[in-house]
Parts: sequence; C-alpha cells; structure tokens
Amino acid sequence: MTETVNRRQFLQAAGLTALAMSAGATAFAETIRKKSGLKIGYSAITWGGKDEQAIKDVAALGFKGIQLRANTFKPFGAKPSELKAMLDQHGLTLAMFSSGNVEIDPAKEQSTIDMHVAHASFVKALGGSSLQLTNNVRPKDRQPTPEELKRLARVMNEIGKQTADMGVQAAYHNHMHQLGETPEEVDIIAQEMNPKYVKLLLDIAHYHQGGGNPAKAVKQYKDLLYALHLKDTRSPLPDKPDNPKAYKFVELGQGNVDIPAVFAALRDIKFNGWGVIELDGIPDPGKTAAQCAQISRDYITKNLNFTI
Repeated sequence: MTETVNRRQFLQAAGLTALAMSAGATAFAETIRKKSGLKIGYSAITWGGKDEQAIKDVAALGFKGIQLRANTFKPFGAKPSELKAMLDQHGLTLAMFSSGNVEIDPAKEQSTIDMHVAHASFVKALGGSSLQLTNNVRPKDRQPTPEELKRLARVMNEIGKQTADMGVQAAYHNHMHQLGETPEEVDIIAQEMNPKYVKLLLDIAHYHQGGGNPAKAVKQYKDLLYALHLKDTRSPLPDKPDNPKAYKFVELGQGNVDIPAVFAALRDIKFNGWGVIELDGIPDPGKTAAQCAQISRDYITKNLNFTI
C-alpha cells in the first residue's frame, strides 16, 4: 500500500514538475512577445533565386514576413506590382530587402549610392520599409584599417540619408569575410554610423563566428538595433576538427549560437522589429529549402515556445 502511494505521489510530483516546466517555457515566450514585439520572418536566400517558390513555401509555413534579395530587381524592377501582388496573395510583408554591396572606392561611390537608392524605390513599391547593406571588399592579405571601416560607414550614411527621404531605412549587416567581421570592427563602423540614417541589422551567427557574443551585442547596440538575422553556425566541423575557422551555417538549434540568450536579451530591451531567420544554403544533402525552414520554425515554436 505504501509503495503504491509513494509511486502515485512520485508520478503526481513528476507531472506537476513537467507542467511547471512547460508553463515556465510558455510564460518565457509570452514575456518575450509582450515585452519585445519581436516579429519572425524568413529569408528567401536558401531557395537560390527561385523566389516564387520561396514565397509559397515561406507563407505555407506560417511566416508573415520574408526577406528578398537584389536578384529580384532585374525581373521585377520595371513591374514591381507583379511581385507585390504575389506577396499580397500569400499574406507576406517584405520584412527586409538585401540591397547588396557598398563600395568604398571613391571612384565607385556615386554608382553604389545610385544603385541602393534605386533599390529603395523598388522596396517602397513592394510595400517594404528597409534595405540591407553589406560590403565585400575586405583586404585579402591584411586586417582592414580603421579608416576603411569608417569610410564604409560614411558611404552608408549618405545612402541612408537619401533612402530616408523615400521612407526606407538603411541597415548595416555585419558579415564574415567583409568589413565588419569582428566585434571590434563592427564597433568602429557602428560608432561612425549616423543613427538618423543607418541602423544595425545584427546577424547573430556572423557575429558569433567573428568572435562576438550576440546576446551582449543586442544590449550594447539596443539604440541602434533595427533588425536581426536569426541564424546558426556550426564550428568546428567534423571533417576539420582542428580548424577553428572552419564553419557551416545550419538550421536554428543545430549549431553553436546561444539563441535562447539572444531571445532573452531582446526581451530585456523590449525589442520591436523583425528577426529574419536566414540560412545561406542547404547544409545537408537530401534536404530541401522548405524542410530546412521547417526545422528552424520548429525550433522557434517548440524549443522556444514562440509563436510566429
């Protein structure tokens, strides 16, 4: 009799503990939603240019926002209403537009400004309000100088000044193998950015791989933070265990980035903006872009109990 009672008490206690843990996770997620205003979108980059399929798949998974890339400008630049109709049909907002590279060569400054301003007009026609700026001219044989980093910020400031007049926010995206790879480089750029015209799109995987702590960066740049790429990276790699620089982008929860800490930091600063899940390419043979998106969606909704 005593054994039966003890067993019953144990099962009741275990059930209450599990319930409490579940309730705690749910309360955590609800707190994030109430205090941060975080909106979850998904990037079309994984589909490798097949944007119509990306739009269908992203919408089918329940996301309300999508990030498109500059490759859509060529086929739809003269007819943005067709792409806008496609987004509307699937209930998607243009959460972010990848506008491409910012040149720091003075001879190319005007052409790079003109390109991004043209993209901003396209973004506006699609119902969007922001574009992403990157930079791919990192020196191959040395570290970038502070002046090179500051020049990038100054060119972005001019781009942002012109796009702001159109109602489109420019956002700098930190990136491996570009200007702004390490936290120190990002900080030099951020200090030189005019917050009136350029905000920060914090890519948490690139920042982590560059040696930084993304959760700390969320708080450090809370007044500059406009959007995030919710992204994960795996390093070291099984086939290169002794190479700390080898890494691979993977679905959320499959790598080394402390994503729960990032969500907690967003809650603490009451972040109100887009967190776009991004995966540059399919990490494992046999998967589809939609299956990868499902894995990341499940991590957000099941592991973090966050409703998209």
